[in-house]
Amino acid sequence: MTRTVYLNGEYLPETEAKVSIFDRGFLMADGVYEVTSVLGGKLIDFEGHAVRLARSLGELEMANPVSKDELLEIHRELVAKNEIVDGLVYLQITRGAPGDRDFVFPDPETTAPTIVLFTQNKPGLDKDPKAAKGTKIVTVPDIRWHRRDIKTVQLLYPSMAKMMAKKAGCDDAWLVEDGFVTEGSSNNAYIVKGGKIITRALSNDILHGITRAAVLRFAKEAQMEVVERNFTVEEAKEADEAFTTSASAFVMPVVEIDGVALGDGAPGAVSKRLREIYLDESLKTAI
Repeated sequence: MTRTVYLNGEYLPETEAKVSIFDRGFLMADGVYEVTSVLGGKLIDFEGHAVRLARSLGELEMANPVSKDELLEIHRELVAKNEIVDGLVYLQITRGAPGDRDFVFPDPETTAPTIVLFTQNKPGLDKDPKAAKGTKIVTVPDIRWHRRDIKTVQLLYPSMAKMMAKKAGCDDAWLVEDGFVTEGSSNNAYIVKGGKIITRALSNDILHGITRAAVLRFAKEAQMEVVERNFTVEEAKEADEAFTTSASAFVMPVVEIDGVALGDGAPGAVSKRLREIYLDESLKTAI
């Protein structure tokens, strides 16, 4: 089935949706994005994604072409038109197509932003078999720019990190700066030691994950101890367990880092419980 996508106010077959070669998202990676999960036909954590989108746009001094209510309606319409039960809605907003290439931002009065949304059908999204067996991680240097808190479309190095992991026979990569883990290639990173959940504090160095915020809130409500601080690769290898969080994988256990097995080499009790809690609670508030 040909997908219906959204482009600048229109719902179109994906084969008919076109963006200018002068769009700054294409030429300059001058754009931001969000990905919202769909479970049972409903949107997970939509409010958080909408708020973060507005923040990312504001940090780049980019106009927001839609209101939050309009954005919700577009998401729901795409889910319905594409008959998505479980899957993802991808949103990208760029600074638009000024008609030629220039480093200087175009005048927002004469160049409108480009907004694109499309769906990805992912049956059984919440039943990923990797969650039962855990994932293997390789660490790589973090050489990205220092505004990682803005969810931009500059995803080349995260893609390269994914490929480094694949070549190493692993599932994903954790990025390391000055000896400390910043985050995963497309997720936030955590370790568990002595019952304490340890994760890097929010700053410009990491993405302010929407799933991260929800998981930490649920953990505290469940009387789990959360410590927000930097941790080293060596500390991670000596942890009792580890996991990652993201909008598309929820809570994903990690069982190996750079060839070193964590605990007994199987998903730990904390990560498994947090995945259960997150999915249960998020489904209750899905819209």
